Amino acid sequence: MLQTPSGGAGHGTTAADSGLMSIGAVLNALRDEFPDITISKIRFLESEGLVEPRRTPAGYRKFSAHDVERLGQVLRMQRDHYLPLKVIREHLDAMERGEAVPLPTLGRQRDGEPAPEPAEGPAAARIGREELLAAAGIDEQELKEWESYGLVTPLSDGAYDAESVTVASLVVQLGRFGIEPRHLRVMKAAADREAGLVDQVVAPLKRHRNPQTRAHAEARTKELAGLAVKLHAALVQTALGVRLP
Repeated sequence: MLQTPSGGAGHGTTAADSGLMSIGAVLNALRDEFPDITISKIRFLESEGLVEPRRTPAGYRKFSAHDVERLGQVLRMQRDHYLPLKVIREHLDAMERGEAVPLPTLGRQRDGEPAPEPAEGPAAARIGREELLAAAGIDEQELKEWESYGLVTPLSDGAYDAESVTVASLVVQLGRFGIEPRHLRVMKAAADREAGLVDQVVAPLKRHRNPQTRAHAEARTKELAGLAVKLHAALVQTALGVRLP
């Protein structure tokens, strides 16, 4: 659980006495669990409707313990499940209304296993550029660099698919070990070759006139993709002489 001190470096004794926290105090409360959290990200989550802090007459944000706990839930769902903010907001709002709703899942879980299909449908599996920047904790220049190496690619309308959040999170984590985006081009090239091999196998099914056959092609693509991912992981582990849990 998050520690939510009642004081903090706030403005005015009334807010402090009532247990409200300044944005700086919120940052400190969240930083132990989320080292990459920044004030700008907290402000962005507020702008996206994930949290609604009170405002003092002077315009300073004041967060309640509930606000801080909700921010923690948002950051946890981003980190552990790679969910777009729209999906997170709808899920938390439903929970606060007392509705029993399962946690939606998109992309891949942290253990690398394929996640169940999202209940929200295709619309939920998209994320905006600003949302991707906030989820990854990077700036515009870094995202452009990633795009130049093909690590993330926007869709035709400028949005991104949900898997881009997974890619962004992994690129950031690898960066902590000194592996820069330019070093990941070899992984991107290998992934493209693997995807091309899978596409060769399912291409005849995709071109079939029968809708059921085309649907079968999609299922076969997912099955082959899962096998390719497992084989790739096994080969990397064998080459390094390690065994992942």
